[in-house]
Amino acid sequence: MNIPCVDLQQFSKGGPREKAEFVAGLGKAFEDVGFVAVKNHGIPQPLIDRMYQAVQSFFALPLPKKRGYEIPGLAGQRGYTSFGKEHAKGFDAPDLKEFYQYGQEVEDGEAVSDHYPPNVSVPEVTGFDNTFHSAYRAFEASGTSLLQAIALYLGLEVGYFDGYVHNGNSILRAIHYPPITQEPKSAVRAEQHEDINLITLLVGASADGLQIWTKQQDWLPVTSLPDQIVVNVGDMLQRLTNNRLRSTTHRVVNPPRELWHTSRFSIPFFLHPQSEMSLACLPGCIDATHPKAYPDVTAGEYLDERLREIGLKK
Repeated sequence: MNIPCVDLQQFSKGGPREKAEFVAGLGKAFEDVGFVAVKNHGIPQPLIDRMYQAVQSFFALPLPKKRGYEIPGLAGQRGYTSFGKEHAKGFDAPDLKEFYQYGQEVEDGEAVSDHYPPNVSVPEVTGFDNTFHSAYRAFEASGTSLLQAIALYLGLEVGYFDGYVHNGNSILRAIHYPPITQEPKSAVRAEQHEDINLITLLVGASADGLQIWTKQQDWLPVTSLPDQIVVNVGDMLQRLTNNRLRSTTHRVVNPPRELWHTSRFSIPFFLHPQSEMSLACLPGCIDATHPKAYPDVTAGEYLDERLREIGLKK
């Protein structure tokens, strides 16, 4: 399945007509499918290449070295999380992955920095820290532009999300699905789930495997071209829009048997707002046929609840 594709340059550099076409196309893709491919997204390909090289070098380190970057008490929000620690909401079996997470670096002195733990430096991989910092900023800028278009689609001011996602609690996650060395209990590497955040930006995984659950009640593979990123709606945006924009269920399945010996790498950027943002359903998304579906909650409260549900927080 080729998901709908939009050109972010239409929004960032186009005139009023081009911007309006982009907003309509993005909103329709999110309402119809929940996933969209974005080209001219502003994340330089050389930076993406460096990031994947750094990620592969990191996960190739011996397990005792990697565990040295696993910090107790952070609920996996910074540094390394070892294999089998996380599971999808509603499932007991752990996902077959290990990952590293890099978070917000507040550089303008805003007091919100007190709420964020420091990132976990990886000096053993040359350029790792600088690469992740640069990639984080590039993803953040791209995601902010996409949220501006979403705001217009929802009838809000273009900058509605800007203040919330500036110095927001976003996470850049590098995931490694190791080679399969014995008959797996399931055909699924990462069980079906929905993302927690506002939107997720995914830069080309190193192998196929991502599937989405369609409105036709079927699992279909997601494909995008090398120069595109894939973007999907998360649960926070679903709550905020009272289900107008729905968080799409997705999963990662095992490769064919002949590729069991290979690793899969994936790098999503989970765009979160600052914790105090209210996720109360927008008044413009509530009417007689769409009554309010969710109780009021802040982004921080909702994140805390979900981290407990997936086993990262006790």
